[in-house]
Amino acid sequence: MSLLYAAVTYVRSPAGLFVEEMRRDLHPAHTHADAHITILPPRQLHGMEEEAIEELREVCRHVEPFYVTMGDVETFVPTTPTVFIRVAYGAYRIRELHDSLNQGTLQCNEPWPYMPHLTIVKMDTVDEARKVIRLARPRWDKCEDSRRIRIDSITFVKGMGERWINLASIPLGESHERQLSF
Repeated sequence: MSLLYAAVTYVRSPAGLFVEEMRRDLHPAHTHADAHITILPPRQLHGMEEEAIEELREVCRHVEPFYVTMGDVETFVPTTPTVFIRVAYGAYRIRELHDSLNQGTLQCNEPWPYMPHLTIVKMDTVDEARKVIRLARPRWDKCEDSRRIRIDSITFVKGMGERWINLASIPLGESHERQLSF
């Protein structure tokens, strides 16, 4: 099996930490992944890693940082036994970023329509996912932390299965030092 590549934005906010804690409680065997929103799902490259990183940098420098707001807990059952939090507000911005990055070295005909989300857990079976969603929904509803997340960088990763390593962190915008205004 060959290595796959993906682009993610890590969620280092209190909501992201809340999701990581919830994941530890709901599925302790899969606690190694930091909370993140996948921008480009796993794929093979059509070229070299360095080319992909340069393409990511070129696109990202033209995208200013933005905010999204997390919505409700949902699942991809029956397609996959994944339980996730949907991006409710600003999802179109992540979709636009996905579409801009899904080209050149990183182009992939993805098997499912892209939907911005933050995975809580991917279970082994549909029945397990149904049990977890019943536990995750009321717990997320009690999260008092802000569900608003600033998207200001992406991280290019490689791996396979459950293990991924960071290759490059790429800021959004010409000057990632600038503050985002409303």
